[in-house]
Amino acid sequence: MSARDIAIAITIGVALLVLLTMLLAWRRRQRRDAAIVAPLGVPEHAEVVSRHEVLYVSSTKHDQPLERLAISPLAYRARGELALTDRGIALCLDGAPTVFLASSRLLTVDRATVTIDRVVEPGGLVRIVWTADDGTIVDSYLRLATGDPQNLVSDLQRLVPAAHDTGATS
Repeated sequence: MSARDIAIAITIGVALLVLLTMLLAWRRRQRRDAAIVAPLGVPEHAEVVSRHEVLYVSSTKHDQPLERLAISPLAYRARGELALTDRGIALCLDGAPTVFLASSRLLTVDRATVTIDRVVEPGGLVRIVWTADDGTIVDSYLRLATGDPQNLVSDLQRLVPAAHDTGATS
């Protein structure tokens, strides 16, 4: 074996070790977050007010935009549609069941610039703060495909119940 072959073998070995470490870390994160569940299915008679094409970016621990949560089916970035209804927000993401965030789950909606794997222009992301069934407060980030995020934020803020004192910032 030549020195070149040894160097290639070492490089491949290190790359495989890094990939294996990433896989094991992701599986550990999925096990850690298995108790956090995104609510599925749109309630009957929910009237769609508007639809917006979005890129779902991530869900994180509240006010910790760099601490990803692996919540099924919100674990992976996806393109899709946000349907604003009279009862809440429906996230229809490609390849995933529809997630429905009822108004009663919403704590705040505002704009953000940074989340895990994504930095955009100031206020380029829409942050939806909601409560999971187990009481965990989750920040989910979306990026509008077209249009001004402020218009969507204003529409979504109308769904948020007035009397929440969770420490969420807007």
